[in-house]
Amino acid sequence: MRDVILLEDEAVLREELSEFLAGSGYRVDAEASLEGFRRTYDPARHGIALVDLGLPDGDGLSLIRELRERGERLGIVVLTARGGARDRVTGLDIGADYYLSKTTDLDELAATLTALSRRLGDSPAAVPADTWVLELGPRRLSPPGFAPIALSEQDLTVLHELMRSAGEIASRQQIVQALGEHYLSYDQRRLDTQIRRLRRKVSEATGLVLPINTARNAGYRFHAQALIRR
Repeated sequence: MRDVILLEDEAVLREELSEFLAGSGYRVDAEASLEGFRRTYDPARHGIALVDLGLPDGDGLSLIRELRERGERLGIVVLTARGGARDRVTGLDIGADYYLSKTTDLDELAATLTALSRRLGDSPAAVPADTWVLELGPRRLSPPGFAPIALSEQDLTVLHELMRSAGEIASRQQIVQALGEHYLSYDQRRLDTQIRRLRRKVSEATGLVLPINTARNAGYRFHAQALIRR
């Protein structure tokens, strides 16, 4: 799977999409302007572009037209607030492969990118041997060198919060809220018990130590290579 270049001028959305794409296994470069896109885009690396249309220094449609006129073999997905039928037809006519609204569900976006990668002939990137892989659909964790371990819904939720920010501390409040609980009324011992159960499950299945550190009074940190698949 080649890299994705994201063009989105809204800072919060750009960050959210970047995190989502990285958590889905893509390598992401994110830019906020046409100038930034032109500076960063590398045909040798970027296989897919996710493009907004309304940008501070121009229209994304002009960029798509420019890329197609140059003959770039690049998968292009428009993600925009312009959801009208005429806008959609124009975008597809100019050269976009898919045209999605910003209200599109992230699962649909992931499926669109997978389908586009398949059409472009991309194969999934090889997973480094030391990577822990969390698969959201099948609800399972694959430790390096071992068969997948089935997870409960709570196991999956906790690991997802930890692994999507691997290397950084996931706060207790963040994890509790992901579990659908109210932080102030939640018994913190339940979370500690959940982490202990996860550690024991991995240890019994593989003999490995689940790479989660406890940050006293703050939260937990997943400290190994992590990949999340949907």
